[in-house]
Amino acid sequence: MATSGDATLFEEVFGITTLDNKKYDRVARIGAQSGDNETIMTLDINTELFPCVIGEQITVVLATSLAMDGSKESDKGWRAAGAQGESTVADLYDYVCHGKLYKFEDSPDTDQM
Repeated sequence: MATSGDATLFEEVFGITTLDNKKYDRVARIGAQSGDNETIMTLDINTELFPCVIGEQITVVLATSLAMDGSKESDKGWRAAGAQGESTVADLYDYVCHGKLYKFEDSPDTDQM
């Protein structure tokens, strides 16, 4: 759960269940399921930068900011902060996507996303 100084909204370990790399070069669409089997995820990953295999476990974190203190990014952007030697949440992980979620679906059986 996120605290006032924490930008983390969601963190979960997923097992990769499917891998489809037929449509794009260097990009695969993976299907993954959380350890408690309550969350299913589909994600496009640059497999040249981050190779994946079915059965592998990955940790996924959704955050409102890459700033370590959870503050909103300034106009300079996250790459500029890293280039200036400032630590970001991106430094803690092997592969980072920065941007907006394309789509999510609510579960019809519960009030959870």
